[in-house]
Amino acid sequence: MEKGRIIFLNGVTSAGKTSIVEALQSREDIFFYVVANDLFQEMVGENYLRRNYWKYLSEVIIMMYHTAKLYSDMGKNVLIDGILVEREELRPHYRQLLEILRDNPLDIVEIYCPLDICRQRNIIRGDRYETQSQEQYDLMAENIKYSARVDTSIYDSDECAEKIIRELFHCQKI
Repeated sequence: MEKGRIIFLNGVTSAGKTSIVEALQSREDIFFYVVANDLFQEMVGENYLRRNYWKYLSEVIIMMYHTAKLYSDMGKNVLIDGILVEREELRPHYRQLLEILRDNPLDIVEIYCPLDICRQRNIIRGDRYETQSQEQYDLMAENIKYSARVDTSIYDSDECAEKIIRELFHCQKI
């Protein structure tokens, strides 16, 4: 059985990852399952997250990668909505991701948006704090090998989704 593609959308909060996920899932040509940091974080009780946020978040992030691997092994395409941060609890996060998914077709897409725009989006959203994107950026893994890059300050989520499909699946308009 051919393994499904895993596309990791990597970017700070409010960069536009989830909007791109929704745009990719609304397409008729390629179907994706989704695993996301936010969804997996919800698997941990609030009292545990308050007690030791990074310990429990780190555990579910690794489980999320194994879940993506399982879907891919079953021939299913998967989107990972996440961020590769290098916190002590996850270090070496990027290498762990690559090791877990070493036998699976993995593409990492940089979801870029200038931090001042992310800050404005955080304020408007109201469910993030103003400096959260900057704090995540400061923790982001370095030297990530990206397969593609989209800028959500220039293109809307549908245009970003089209660019990702075109670049990663090597076709004009699917």
